[in-house]
Amino acid sequence: MQKNNWLSSWARLFLWSHAIGVAVFYSLQWLRTRPNKEDYVRKLSPIAIQHSAQSTPRVSIIVPARNEERNILRCVSSLLEQDYTNYEVIVVDDGSTDNTAGVLDELTATHSHSERLFVLRLKDQLPDGWAGKPHAIHMGVQEASGDWLLFTDADTWHAPNALRSTLTQAIQEGADLFTISTRQELPTFWDKVMMPMAFLGISMLYPPRQANDPASPVAIANGQFILIKHSVYEATGGYARPDMKATLLDDRDLAAMIKREGYRLRFIDGQGLVSVRMYQSLNEAWHGWRKNAYLGNRGGLAFVLLELFGLPMITVIPFLLPLFTLFTRKPQGRQIAWTEIRNATALELTPLLLYRTWLNRQMGVPWYYIFSHPLAGTIFEGILAQSTWLIVTGKGVDWRGRRYHETNKQPYIETNPDTSPLTNKVQ
Repeated sequence: MQKNNWLSSWARLFLWSHAIGVAVFYSLQWLRTRPNKEDYVRKLSPIAIQHSAQSTPRVSIIVPARNEERNILRCVSSLLEQDYTNYEVIVVDDGSTDNTAGVLDELTATHSHSERLFVLRLKDQLPDGWAGKPHAIHMGVQEASGDWLLFTDADTWHAPNALRSTLTQAIQEGADLFTISTRQELPTFWDKVMMPMAFLGISMLYPPRQANDPASPVAIANGQFILIKHSVYEATGGYARPDMKATLLDDRDLAAMIKREGYRLRFIDGQGLVSVRMYQSLNEAWHGWRKNAYLGNRGGLAFVLLELFGLPMITVIPFLLPLFTLFTRKPQGRQIAWTEIRNATALELTPLLLYRTWLNRQMGVPWYYIFSHPLAGTIFEGILAQSTWLIVTGKGVDWRGRRYHETNKQPYIETNPDTSPLTNKVQ
């Protein structure tokens, strides 16, 4: 009898501590991540493209691109059609082996604003000690003439008023690095399943409110749109710094470095000025998130292990809680009362479902995808576990034909003795 009472007591303790913990987690997650009213971009009305010179700051838009033939036309076309006058677009073709170069050649020959476009072609082999994207951006900066630099990805699309709206607000608010959240294009089932969970994880680790607080050490930027003063980039050393050259978290690490150096960081909601489709399949998404899942954590291996334990607790177990009664029998074979189970389930599922409903609405995902929460949690459990294993064991992670953090072999592609880039200036 005493053993049964002991088991029943511990079962109740687990039941209610879990329910309260989950309820508190999702309530705090919503409070920490919902934007303040001032943390939205002030969209300026689109205007006709002006051709006369104006006393506006010059902006150099830098687009690193490696094997982006399916995205580069849409991206660069949208950048060439901004309703801002004083800017240039520098596309860094980072050793692409597909038809990226051909698409860029076609753009330069046919687009009505091709005079704004400069194509920098790099060889496939990286200099020693560099990761691909930081190196491509750094090489693009060497060609930039702008007072401001805009780093953006090749899979983005920019509304005509995106540059003018963000630059105006960055200057008005005295920001040194100005970054925005983008609208995620989620056409497929797997897009809608995975992206809300990815947002939950990133915003849990790096709440934008804390990133915007100068007193907080938390820093994050969205690599899909980073607007930074050229003078600040040069003063800090940018991606040429020894601690920045090999980073796979180029956006986070740039933001952290800028903030540490005492410059002002602003991260706000972009309200649809820029949209992006990050991945085209579940396999692509798995590899993309695997690259950063372990490295992107703030607490090292110990915190990752805690996450591996906690992720199913907050994403899967809440939906399975009624099954808890099958394993928690009271004396005389009676289960924990269904009333108690229902109350505990309601306590934790209510804030979870409310948070997911809000998050789905923010991301344009149908409400009923709240029920994919356990599936998404299970997938990201696998991604995080594999990412951790590959990094900790030194096997390394692969991305776009290159392998990083591989300690058993040469960690980067062999150095080409001739690392000078081939360049093309589009007329």
